[in-house]
Amino acid sequence: MGRERWRALGSALWRSVAVWLVSTLTMLALAGILPDFQLQSDNGDSATRIASTAALGAGAFGLLSSLVWPLLVRALLLVPALVLGLLAFFLNGSLLLLALSLIPDGRGEANAETAVVVAAVMSAVASATGGALAVRDDDAYRRRLYRLADRRRRHLAEGRVGPVPPGTVFIQLDGVGHDVLLTAVDKGLMPTLALWLGGDGAPTHRITRWRTDWSSQTGASQLGILHGSNHDVPAFRWYEKDTGEVMVSNRPASAVELQRRAIERTGDGGLLTLDGASRGNLFSGGAEQIALVLSMAARRGKDNRSRAGYFAYFSDPANAVRTALSFVAEVGREIGESTRARIRRRRPRVGRGGLYPFIRAFATVVERDVVVAAVIGDMLAGRAAVYADLVAYDEVAHHSGPTGSDTEKVLQRLDRSLALIAKVAEHAPRAYRIVVLSDHGQSPGETFHARYGLTLTNLVRAGCGLPVPRKAQRTHSGAEARSTVRAALRRPVEEGAGEHRPARRAEPIVLASGNLGLVSFPDVPHRMTREEMDRRHPALLPTLANHPGIGFLLVRSQERGPVVLGARGSEVYLDEDPADLGPLADFGPGAAEAVRRTDGFPHVADIMVNSWYDPQEGEVLAFEEQIGSHGGLGGAQSHPFLLSPLVLSPPVGDEEELVGAEWVHEVLRRWLGEYQGPEIPLVGGATTAADDSRDEDADGTAFTAADPAAQDKAH
Repeated sequence: MGRERWRALGSALWRSVAVWLVSTLTMLALAGILPDFQLQSDNGDSATRIASTAALGAGAFGLLSSLVWPLLVRALLLVPALVLGLLAFFLNGSLLLLALSLIPDGRGEANAETAVVVAAVMSAVASATGGALAVRDDDAYRRRLYRLADRRRRHLAEGRVGPVPPGTVFIQLDGVGHDVLLTAVDKGLMPTLALWLGGDGAPTHRITRWRTDWSSQTGASQLGILHGSNHDVPAFRWYEKDTGEVMVSNRPASAVELQRRAIERTGDGGLLTLDGASRGNLFSGGAEQIALVLSMAARRGKDNRSRAGYFAYFSDPANAVRTALSFVAEVGREIGESTRARIRRRRPRVGRGGLYPFIRAFATVVERDVVVAAVIGDMLAGRAAVYADLVAYDEVAHHSGPTGSDTEKVLQRLDRSLALIAKVAEHAPRAYRIVVLSDHGQSPGETFHARYGLTLTNLVRAGCGLPVPRKAQRTHSGAEARSTVRAALRRPVEEGAGEHRPARRAEPIVLASGNLGLVSFPDVPHRMTREEMDRRHPALLPTLANHPGIGFLLVRSQERGPVVLGARGSEVYLDEDPADLGPLADFGPGAAEAVRRTDGFPHVADIMVNSWYDPQEGEVLAFEEQIGSHGGLGGAQSHPFLLSPLVLSPPVGDEEELVGAEWVHEVLRRWLGEYQGPEIPLVGGATTAADDSRDEDADGTAFTAADPAAQDKAH
């Protein structure tokens, strides 16, 4: 045991010396290139003196980065998380200036701008060198993981009779449809999943397609999956007449209320109540360990731990610089891709300017890196259940379309994240079963506005006989990543996104959720019936039902209950078990039942509007500015996937179809109970996510969950 300790210490010392030497050479090279950066006195120095100055500067910078940086990041947790990532360059520059000031005789000198550049280059070079050396030293890498896992394994075994049961990691690939995933696997874009599905031998996982509720969006699906109920979630956003408020699934105040309602309805805290962790989700699932959870972002004070994952990740300066550089590269990539799309006049196309390149970079780089690092920390801490959401694909697909080169690149990077998680699972203190799933898919198609030159709001106003503006205003996208960014910036979710609030209460409120529209009359306290609407606005329902961009309407008849209206006078009364489904027939099996269920929600809109759908091409028309959309019925948006290990029981029987997020919750809960999972609480108490994602090795060196060596080895 003593020999192992000395070997580990020697290996760590060798890597530290190598990184120091490379940093010294880098500093010398930069001093020769940058005119405002010098390592000698004004009178000149010998080459030996300059080299020693560089060595002292590199050593001081390395020590300050290791000792001071974590303290700076912890102090700056009060700063918005996205700003913290961008501050990485300036903080590193400040540390370099401090390091240069420690060199005797004032031989090190640089202005502030040059210090930022030098510090960024040195951190990147040091990170790459350390990672490369660690990858080459397989024995040291394995010993490091084994020691950390062994300590955690002994902790988990305290007071327990029998072996430690396996844990379960659920990774949600937001918005990735069942067919999109299989196509990516067939193209070789996702080799990790291909391997699991038996691409090079016997499969270890099975894939199951499931069907969402009518509201095919993250708010409804994830609430049902994590908390067992998505009752009364008719859309991504909807108007509640009893409170006069617009509920928005990705608004922190709405998310915490939706979670409260689900817990009250089920009487259960959620899927992750027992030794669970929730990372990057809209809802907590009842987990004690949370990071980047939107329903917790509404809390103030010490109870708000939703941003704890930022410290665990950015406390390593190499992580901060690497993510910041990747962030800048992703912004440039998006600007280049959108420019090419405009030059080639691709159709359909939506605007991708303004802040969107930064929102995309946050979703595809910052959020991914931080969430994956938090998951790795949870696994090395031995948590029983972890649920994490990666939103990268969903955000890009909204603006680039569900298929194409843009989304393929995102899927490749997501597969590499899964490979890294699988690699860490091999060294975790307990066995892990990795389940990958999605909450919905996405359906392609141009926007309603692009095809017809008017918005749904304008069409409703025309049907009501109200004035319509000459120039139709676009309905902005309400993609999930926008709320994540705004929560990270500590700014409220944008009011009015995707909604029309009337100037007078007698005018309708029109909301958009992908290709699902909602129309409510705020001056009527109850749900307005078909008969009442016909008396008040006789042209409204015929105008909507006969428009070529509308697939069907749902309203309630005072005499005959829920009725679906289509073009040319088509009517389907859902309570009368119709043989002819009319306009619902094109939307596939289960459409009538999904619509009937939504009709029973207390806060369903006066008029529910589902867009046109082409069953041959799978296209819909989004009422928002999205060319890949979800939220209603029609096409791939209603068909996500569930990929599970074969050691777990099948989700459903051979002849059954998995329908609805609440049923998915029951399947996941059953899996957690197999092999006596988290039903047996762990002994010894819980630790914080930040503490668990960073631990100390026996040789005294720190191991970070997002170790670049681990990422390199996974690739």
